[in-house]
Amino acid sequence: MRVFKAADLARSSTKSAKRSKSADDGAWMNSIIKGDCVAALEALPSNSVDVVFADPPYNLQLGGDLSRPDQSKVDACDDHWDQFDTFRAYDDFTRAWLLAVRRVLKPTGTIWVIGSYHNIFRVGTILQDMQFWILNDIVWRKTNPMPNFRGRRFTNAHETMIWASRDQNAKGYTFNYDAMKMANDDVQMRSDWVFPICNGGERLKGKDGKKVHPTQKPEALLHRVLMSSTKPGDVVLDPFFGTGTTGAVAKRLGRNFVGIEREQDYIDAASARIDAVVPAKRAELVVTTGKRAEPRVPFGAIIETGLLNVGDVLQDSKKRWQAKIRIDGSLEWNGESASIHRMGAKVQGLDACNGWTFWHIDKGDGFQSIDELRKQYRAQLGNAA
Repeated sequence: MRVFKAADLARSSTKSAKRSKSADDGAWMNSIIKGDCVAALEALPSNSVDVVFADPPYNLQLGGDLSRPDQSKVDACDDHWDQFDTFRAYDDFTRAWLLAVRRVLKPTGTIWVIGSYHNIFRVGTILQDMQFWILNDIVWRKTNPMPNFRGRRFTNAHETMIWASRDQNAKGYTFNYDAMKMANDDVQMRSDWVFPICNGGERLKGKDGKKVHPTQKPEALLHRVLMSSTKPGDVVLDPFFGTGTTGAVAKRLGRNFVGIEREQDYIDAASARIDAVVPAKRAELVVTTGKRAEPRVPFGAIIETGLLNVGDVLQDSKKRWQAKIRIDGSLEWNGESASIHRMGAKVQGLDACNGWTFWHIDKGDGFQSIDELRKQYRAQLGNAA
């Protein structure tokens, strides 16, 4: 596992930080950058990341030690990196890293942020103030949450994830709807996800037997996040890398990743963990897709590639109507011209028609829908890619 220092990826000039060659040539991918997240993000090229998964400090307002009924101390998150003097200081920190993330995120990219009631509402407000557009809030319901030892509140049994695009008009972001539906037994995937917290053999522990990281996330959670919103080869950024759950899952799923972390103990644990991951084979990474995920094909492209020719005659499946293909991709019938869809509607006296399934062609080797030619064209695109 390659580990860079933020200073090694960016050189400062008197006026601004310039990108070094190692940043521009993609050497930062599938690596960990050691340093403060905002400074490290400044070393990455603009518009270089497809998806961000952020697990920022929660700013837990813990009032003293937590103890179990047997008076043993609870190993809670009281590390220095999770502590801020005021809410204002936390908000300023949040705006700084979100601004840095926004620069490296592609226009088609999305961001996931996970948090608890301590911070997620503050983060959500700042996201909206910065014109990110919230697509979903996901509730991660824990099957085995930590009990409420003081008995003064409900047991905190969930965390919230916000999934957002860069702005309201962002188009082209990835959502593998059909794959998520397939994974959920052909039922639409809901926004409440049930997973246990990280435990057992997945929980990283040091030589002293204690947890390496107090808030290590389960790989199952990241698996669903990346399966739903990324494609093989995409670049996933985690600006609060911790022990590398995002990197481990990304590597297994054939995605690229870059992690930013300032604590050397976490970097060491993440490096060993990710180095041990065996990526899935290319064929195993193919997911279920529906028509909405297929690339749009204009009828003119079918003519340009020779699958159909100018002057060919198209007919409906029962051969009641005939229309001739013109050079611009329109169809001519009874002295009128229109697109394959409008002409299909016109001859039937209807308001709308799917021309791809309505019109057919007899090419000498059988009568077939022109939608079959569209499938051939898409297959050619896939092979070329």
